[in-house]
Amino acid sequence: MATQEVTFLTDPYTWTTLSFVLVVGFGGFKAVKGISAALDKRAQKISDELDEAQRLREEAQELLANYQAKQREALKEADEIRAHAKVEADRMLENAQAELKAALKRREQQALDRISNLESQAIAEVRAHVAEIAAKATMALVSDKVSGAKADELVDSAIAELKVRLN
Repeated sequence: MATQEVTFLTDPYTWTTLSFVLVVGFGGFKAVKGISAALDKRAQKISDELDEAQRLREEAQELLANYQAKQREALKEADEIRAHAKVEADRMLENAQAELKAALKRREQQALDRISNLESQAIAEVRAHVAEIAAKATMALVSDKVSGAKADELVDSAIAELKVRLN
């Protein structure tokens, strides 16, 4: 058999190794490229999520600041309302006290007026009663001592005089 001399280019192991290296290199390149693309895609997704989280955090801080400002305004307004209500209640209390004093004075004056009227009525009734008694007494005295026309004339003049003096 003739021996062939095996050289580097004619050696099947060389071509197998070269083919293997090319296939693995090309496949590895594609695999690395695919893995790299997947990792880049995942990194981009994570970056987007971080950006979204940062935006949401900033938005939440802004909302918190707004609500804190609204709360401060509401507390300030509540304090103003409370102060106004206290002033108004004090004013209403003063008015009520003044009205009560005025009403008590009116009632007191009315009571004094009624007492005065009743006193006047009582005095008038006593005077009338005294005049009646005096007239009866005068009539009795005159009728005992004076008789006739002279007695009638004296009684009439005494009654007229009593009426004028008592009223």
